[in-house]
Amino acid sequence: MDATTMPSTVSLIQRLKDDFPQVAFAPGAEYMWSPDDQTVYYAENADSPAFLLHELSHGLLGHADYERDIELVAMERAAWDKALGLSTEYNVTITDELVENALDSYRDWLHARSTCPRCEATGVQIKKQVYSCPACSNTWRVNEARICALRRYSEH
Repeated sequence: MDATTMPSTVSLIQRLKDDFPQVAFAPGAEYMWSPDDQTVYYAENADSPAFLLHELSHGLLGHADYERDIELVAMERAAWDKALGLSTEYNVTITDELVENALDSYRDWLHARSTCPRCEATGVQIKKQVYSCPACSNTWRVNEARICALRRYSEH
């Protein structure tokens, strides 16, 4: 079941602007939080108030950057938890299925990054964008890859 809502997304955005003047809201290609300009970007053609509350939650929680990939997964969980808290006040339904599907995309992202390109074992992140394999001692660098294709580059 998808997220549903009672108010229109347009009226919800106006209400959020009024309630959170410290956060800007602007149309964009997709839903996302930009800590650089303190803006929640929302897809104009989509009616996904759950994602709007989720991205706002990143801003309210002060999410900006992370050092370890697992921190991003934790920030995503925290933002969904905050969005669930906001959902009753703003009459937005956020289903467990929607949350878990969204989190699964980050779990899959993390698994792909941590898989050794040499032996396919699960590696360990040793510094920002660098993993090491405990099975074969391979070390590899990964790109940002949150919204683009994952690339892994062996350092040996």
